[in-house]
Amino acid sequence: MKKLFRKTNQKGFTLIELLVVIAIIGLLASVVLLALNSARQKSRDAKRLADVRQIASAVELYFNDKSSYPPALASLATDYLGQIPVAPGPQDGTCTSTQNTYTYSAAAADASTYALTFCLGAVTGGVSPAGVHTLTQGGIQ
Repeated sequence: MKKLFRKTNQKGFTLIELLVVIAIIGLLASVVLLALNSARQKSRDAKRLADVRQIASAVELYFNDKSSYPPALASLATDYLGQIPVAPGPQDGTCTSTQNTYTYSAAAADASTYALTFCLGAVTGGVSPAGVHTLTQGGIQ
């Protein structure tokens, strides 16, 4: 007696299985991209803070040599900084594109004070809250 049904040994995936695998891969890819974007924002803020601390060191070295703060950041370029740091883009958090710069000003009369404003997108390196901050000879506020 012959069997009415033949058993076939076909190997492969069904369409449903393939669609489920593609959906899982898509979900994992989106989670990874979101995590990567967050890491990029944190790294930009860390660079901003490192730049500001580097500028602060250069300004204080200038003060030790000349007994006054520099009139502009360009005064630091040759002897104290190799290059004047530029804020990384794009801006993060509540910072606008105009706030995403390092803005330096010194007291014109006696050059005994200075201020450097910058903007952080999130709490970084113990500097909080996010937003615009000012570096002076007294530290970061």
